[in-house]
Amino acid sequence: MNGAGNDFIVIDNRFFHFSDDEMSGLARRLCRRRFGIGADGVLAFNPPREENHHFRMRYVNADGSIGTMCGNGARCLARFARRTGIEVDEMHFETDAGVLRALVPAEEGEPVRIYLSPPRDFAEHVELVSDAARAAGAVHYIWTGTEHAVCFVEDVAAAPVALWGPAIRRDAKLAPNGANVDFVELSDAGEARLRVRTFEKGVEGETYACGTGAVASAVAARLMGHIKEDRVEVEMPGGTLVVGFGFAHGKIEDVYLEGPADVVYRGTFEM
Repeated sequence: MNGAGNDFIVIDNRFFHFSDDEMSGLARRLCRRRFGIGADGVLAFNPPREENHHFRMRYVNADGSIGTMCGNGARCLARFARRTGIEVDEMHFETDAGVLRALVPAEEGEPVRIYLSPPRDFAEHVELVSDAARAAGAVHYIWTGTEHAVCFVEDVAAAPVALWGPAIRRDAKLAPNGANVDFVELSDAGEARLRVRTFEKGVEGETYACGTGAVASAVAARLMGHIKEDRVEVEMPGGTLVVGFGFAHGKIEDVYLEGPADVVYRGTFEM
């Protein structure tokens, strides 16, 4: 499956009962492009721990590390849940970043929306340690289900993501967890539209889209006064995501992420 080009291998773990260690091994083996299936990570569709929830999401990055949250992955797994027979428009599901709500239309091809946990720990102008990381300019930190460093740039297409991304992601100031790194270009017309490229930890490279990165970029832009609207279109290399939220008394709440969640193919592989 993919959400705006952010691609995933989805496993119905209600039947396989793979452990976290087994999932990590599968991710390292199967996500390796040209040698495996190829993906940014693996999504496990698990039975819920609480009866009033529809399922539990477990996400593993391509390098085998467990991810606390993946916005596009969560939307894809909600679409997958609908395909497995959970025929409801509104779902509640468990993640390592909290219990989330999803709106999943019955029509294939319609966008899927998820409501996320409130962002936290926003900090402007984080003083990074390494010279390579500081070369990117001002860096702002925010947690949107996972850690993000946001950098506003003049021209995102020209930003040296492959150079700055790893340096910021591994800077000692952001230890021990590191951070995904979002390079954000504001619209010249002052519109609520951003252009974003993201270097993702766990993938250790640029991805075509990042859901929590889209949210981090939009929320940081709103908190810093770069935009005034509470609904933001975020253009990423793989497509456009929509981020919405409520903003009152300096606080962001009711955050949602909306966009495509598509099945590419179904298949089998040998263990």
